Amino acid sequence: MDFRPEGCIFDTALNQHYISSTEGLAEACQNGAVVEARAAVCNSSHDLVIELPCGKGIIPRIEGALGIAEGKTRDIALISRVNKIVCFKVMEVRTDSNGDISAILSRRSAQRQCLDEYISELHSGDIIEAKITHHEHFGSFVDIGCGIPSLIPIDAISVSRISHPSDRFSIGQMIKAVVRSNENGRIFLTHKELLGTWDENSAEFRTGETVSGIVRSVEDYGIFVELAPNLAGLAEPKDGVRAGQRVSAYIKAVIPEKMKVKLVIVDTCGECDQPEPFRYFIDSGHIERWKYSSDRSSRNTGTIFA
Repeated sequence: MDFRPEGCIFDTALNQHYISSTEGLAEACQNGAVVEARAAVCNSSHDLVIELPCGKGIIPRIEGALGIAEGKTRDIALISRVNKIVCFKVMEVRTDSNGDISAILSRRSAQRQCLDEYISELHSGDIIEAKITHHEHFGSFVDIGCGIPSLIPIDAISVSRISHPSDRFSIGQMIKAVVRSNENGRIFLTHKELLGTWDENSAEFRTGETVSGIVRSVEDYGIFVELAPNLAGLAEPKDGVRAGQRVSAYIKAVIPEKMKVKLVIVDTCGECDQPEPFRYFIDSGHIERWKYSSDRSSRNTGTIFA
């Protein structure tokens, strides 16, 4: 079974077949399929009421997520699902005397199967898909399958430093990430290794060009301007420049031996309100090690995936 972040299979023909009729729900129950639909309400008992084209579904509170029954997961994990697509397995389908359909559903069962058959088999260096669910100042939380969460720490998002994860990611965005470690089913992720080495990024820029960039920090000795998520240059000090602004910058020099790009800010071009799109240099498979440093530099920075 292909386990994906919640919302990824909702519009598929098979999922719509399962949720659109009594027969479809019964088939999903018989097949043990993981199905998706929208959570409309979290009631006073913290049961999730699910919108189904053919009737109503209920995910009882203890079936709402792994850890709820044991007190390891807080009820906010259920409340926060309202108006969002959730996954579940169909446990029972009922039709009352009026012909109204109701289904008993379990999100916990879908998550347990995802954990046992997919997440527990992940290894350090595996590249997976993930969906941004929310940000904290220390990193971005992601769904790595069936609503099971993981964290990308802010310092693992990119080489170019950002002040907040929202500078790089938007809520609901699908991304790729690398498994840093798997400790008893708890997945720790990193992201910067997919965004290219110093050589790969700097090859996109030439001395004498004037290019677009984003100011990431302003220091007494200069201004750090991001040219790409894994490449920043240092510009000479300039009055009236602040972090978060988009600027046009003249490239004075690209120096692989020192892994430096020297810049001069030509003009400021307003605030950068939305995260910039980024390019993945690797987006599938498995990596054993990643060297960020330039081949012409004496520095040796990177990641080894044990």
